Amino acid sequence: MAFEEVNSKMVRATVTPGQRLFSQRGAMLAYQGDVSFTPNLTGGRGGVMSMIGRRVANEDTPLMTVEGSGTVFFGHGGHHVQVVHLSGDTLYVEADRLLAFEGTLEQGTVFLGSQGGVMGMVRGQVSGQGLFTTTLRGHGAVAVMAHGGVFEVPVTPHRAVHVDPQAYVAHHGDVRNRLSTALGWRDMVGRGSGEAFQLELSGSGTVYVQASEEKL
Repeated sequence: MAFEEVNSKMVRATVTPGQRLFSQRGAMLAYQGDVSFTPNLTGGRGGVMSMIGRRVANEDTPLMTVEGSGTVFFGHGGHHVQVVHLSGDTLYVEADRLLAFEGTLEQGTVFLGSQGGVMGMVRGQVSGQGLFTTTLRGHGAVAVMAHGGVFEVPVTPHRAVHVDPQAYVAHHGDVRNRLSTALGWRDMVGRGSGEAFQLELSGSGTVYVQASEEKL
């Protein structure tokens, strides 16, 4: 039941009895067959704790549970869609860039930049970037959105990758993340990304970056 890319802005998923998908509200473009769409506040297999995490992250819009038998086409706002396949690992993705995912994956919520400690939290608040990131763990496919397209940047043990927080889409692998600033506190006033703030990713894995700093 993996997603199939129809074009750069749309994916197709086959829904079969006994299995389910979860999608962002408003992501369904069209469907064929006997398919139902139900609001789901608990957010997939993450249960109540996932729901609490979404509330903390100010995500009041519920996910939609997609069940039945048929084919569903997903897309949202004309944004670029990228499919990521997981084989037992964990994907960290900005919640507002999550389009849809298979119900076999377990969802959670973590603080992006938590490995940077308290200062990372402060800098994240100043930057205006979402502090909390959705995690999806297990075997299955995920469709994520981006503005202007997505490019993959490898993270290797001897070369960390620095990303503008507002251009960050997702990452997976054995990767540590840390929010930092390249400027002093006086220089940061009025600056929310780019030169002032950086998301440093180190270790071994892949980071997905959108081709624009524009938020979705």
